[in-house]
Amino acid sequence: MLCVQKVRLYPNQTMKQVLDDLCDYRRYCWNQGLALWNDMYDASLILDDKKLRPSAHKVRDELVANKEDWQYQLSARCLQLAISDLGKAWQNFFKKSLPDWGKPKFKSKKTARQGFKTDRAQIVDGKLRLDKPHGVKDWADISFKGADDLKGKLKVVSIYRENGKYWASLPFEVKVTKQAKTGQKTAVDVNVGHFDYTEGQVKTLPNNLKALYKRIKHYQRLLARKRVANGKKATQANNYVKTRAKLQRDYRKVANIQHDIVQKFTTMLVDNYDRIAIEDLAVKQMQMSHVASKGLHQSMFGYFKQVLKYKCKWYGKELILANRYYPSTQRCSACGHVKTGKDKVGLDGNKKHKTKHNEYICYDCGAVMDRDENAVRNLLALL
Repeated sequence: MLCVQKVRLYPNQTMKQVLDDLCDYRRYCWNQGLALWNDMYDASLILDDKKLRPSAHKVRDELVANKEDWQYQLSARCLQLAISDLGKAWQNFFKKSLPDWGKPKFKSKKTARQGFKTDRAQIVDGKLRLDKPHGVKDWADISFKGADDLKGKLKVVSIYRENGKYWASLPFEVKVTKQAKTGQKTAVDVNVGHFDYTEGQVKTLPNNLKALYKRIKHYQRLLARKRVANGKKATQANNYVKTRAKLQRDYRKVANIQHDIVQKFTTMLVDNYDRIAIEDLAVKQMQMSHVASKGLHQSMFGYFKQVLKYKCKWYGKELILANRYYPSTQRCSACGHVKTGKDKVGLDGNKKHKTKHNEYICYDCGAVMDRDENAVRNLLALL
């Protein structure tokens, strides 16, 4: 299994310049490879020859054969891994079921996050050592903080720069021991702002995030006003860059808080339960309005399912995904009656019967219960 640890890097001035150059080089290789890929594909269409169609190997070999002198001062693996990822991006382009489906695009140097990959990094004396190109004299290992355990074989390392800080994702190939069976089962109903399960509720939007989201909204408005007033020149102003850095800082704080909540909750689930049922929600289709879309995005539905999936696989637990058309909200957990038509419970309750959002009343058996509690019971019935 791959266990990824995210750490913060503390490079010296020499290695800062090296990391910046590699970030720029990765972007250069991607853009050059994408342009060459498009040209090869156009040529195959014009000449009606399938043999001319591009591939990752063809593009890589062409770029390596035409390397400039300055490129030999940088890691050769940076180019090869960039083209490999470009090939995977084109393969994913033909899989429309993927959540981030889309055509590969050119990368901009104005993007807040810039990074590169290497498969020749090593951990030496608690520091990260990158592969040094031939002829380069000034080189040093990079200190880092945030790693819990450095055991295992180090795989492809991703390094990126964001808001003037450097980070690395260190994937280690480790052996995970299966956890002891508990004989318990539970179900989780995901909602905007909280997760409900058999033993209670976990908030995904705690009160300390309100101030952060308020600041984020303020900074977004400031940046929008500057763009309206100054147009494209606004992004070159020092005040614009400072405000954008503050916005990125608060976004990272929000992500850290919410990721910590999801990680601890999913760990608790796999520690205490052998069988877990959740809904397989179509999050992309649920983002109807900008208000609902924001709430869904902030509630981390997709991230929760992703983390729970790999942890159940790691520790030998069973994860049951309920069909996305399973009426967990409309079905009565007491008698099994399913509401249809105008009797359905919506985001604002039921207008016909004047029920509230969090209230479930069965019109067949008369049972009255909390809406989320009813959904958890229905999911639990699948186990």
